[in-house]
Amino acid sequence: MGKANIKIAIVGVGNCASALLQGIEFYKKKLYNPSEEHIGLMNYNIGGYIPEDIEVVAAFDIDQRKVGRPLSEAIFAPPNCTTCFCPNVDNNGVMVSMGKALDGIAPHMKTYPHDNTFVLANHKACDVEQALIDSGAEILLNYLPVGSEQGARYYAQCCLNTGVSFINCMPVFIVSDEEWSAKFDEKGIPVVGDDIKSQVGATILHRSLVKLMEDRGAKIDRTYQLNTGGNTDFLNMLEQDRLRTKRISKTKAVLSIMNNPLPAGNIHIGPSDYVPWQKDNKVCFIRIEGRKFGGIPFNLELRLSVEDSPNSAGVVIDAIRCCKLARDRGTGGGLTSISAYTMKHPPVQYPDSEGKRMVQEFIEGKRER
Repeated sequence: MGKANIKIAIVGVGNCASALLQGIEFYKKKLYNPSEEHIGLMNYNIGGYIPEDIEVVAAFDIDQRKVGRPLSEAIFAPPNCTTCFCPNVDNNGVMVSMGKALDGIAPHMKTYPHDNTFVLANHKACDVEQALIDSGAEILLNYLPVGSEQGARYYAQCCLNTGVSFINCMPVFIVSDEEWSAKFDEKGIPVVGDDIKSQVGATILHRSLVKLMEDRGAKIDRTYQLNTGGNTDFLNMLEQDRLRTKRISKTKAVLSIMNNPLPAGNIHIGPSDYVPWQKDNKVCFIRIEGRKFGGIPFNLELRLSVEDSPNSAGVVIDAIRCCKLARDRGTGGGLTSISAYTMKHPPVQYPDSEGKRMVQEFIEGKRER
């Protein structure tokens, strides 16, 4: 058995939250083939904490179809569309509270003629700080839509005011921002961020390919990564103004792994279009052009198709447990190791193999760098 439950709160009861809760239940109820006991987990046991030790004690959203409903039902309510791989999630009594709308809804998301539109709930926003205190939450997961700059900072401040850790799964720079990180460090609150890096996704694959080519002596001249999907995340990102930090986050994640980073005109990375019938399936197209021995040119083209939200859940489940370990140990501020391993825009970028090694050292009790 693991230790006492890790009490978490979630802001944004979307596909990612649905995949995470289904996953916790999946491992708790042992719905896997017995011969594949730890399938899909990077780490089964982290400092004595196993997946089923994670307990959601509070949740916030602003959609009419979720607010006021049991969390176990809200994770399957429209516009959520991720794969239902564990349909019977236990009702633990948590109801979805009305959060702050702020800039969480792009204007076109209210009127787009598909099931993925948001329906703003006609409820008064709850007192988020009091809700966090009353629930006993230790960690808040930020799953707000891309572009929610005001929202991300509001919930980060709520965490600062209540002593709750903040895991920032979206591309607003909080943990990687020196000013914000210093605030959490001063209060001794561990935080992880920014912008979740999927388990087997476009960014981790692109980084791996770039590093492989450079390690083999190839010169990369140009590269792109284009992504399409049909969930609310991709619909939200049709508004280009909301994409600024997302493009920065994804681009820096790839550039940081290169010995000689490419000029801006030779690299293009980011969401490309919304295809409604793809739902939570994300399709990634990567192209790399370069030169090898003798200056001879080569190019690589790759297509990756993945269910987007479980890809995120497979990583954040480790971030949660490492954050809890840091709380147990009295370690505050931005956590370098788990952020480097699980996030696109961490405080300090490291190669993924180095990030993995650092996480193992952290789990074993070594101090953060």
